[in-house]
Amino acid sequence: MKEIQNREDIFLLVSTFYSKIKKDSLLGPIFDLHISEDQWPNHLEKLTDFWVTNLLGISCFKGNPIQAHKTVDKNLNYTIEQKHFGQWLQLWFSTIDSLFKGELANKAKKSARRMSTGLFLAMYNNRL
Repeated sequence: MKEIQNREDIFLLVSTFYSKIKKDSLLGPIFDLHISEDQWPNHLEKLTDFWVTNLLGISCFKGNPIQAHKTVDKNLNYTIEQKHFGQWLQLWFSTIDSLFKGELANKAKKSARRMSTGLFLAMYNNRL
């Protein structure tokens, strides 16, 4: 296994991860409802931009993940739960562990754990 070094590595991580998400019985239907098959290539590039910004410090991401997740939760009648984020994290960690090791792999795990908590709280607080 190697360390995460560049955009190509991050794209491999993101695309491998989301191929698992799409097949997941809990998360797949949520993504299918919000991202059509022809939208996936652009979505993967945007998510790669997000992780490049987060892991490599190269500012290339443009978007608002909190608002996007609030919209998804609203579209699903506010039914997103902690178990959804737990499953997302489990798949993210296992994908990282299958492909990479080292400092940036660990940073990707730590960042995802922190962000998932923040996103869930933002969605939950939006319901009040």
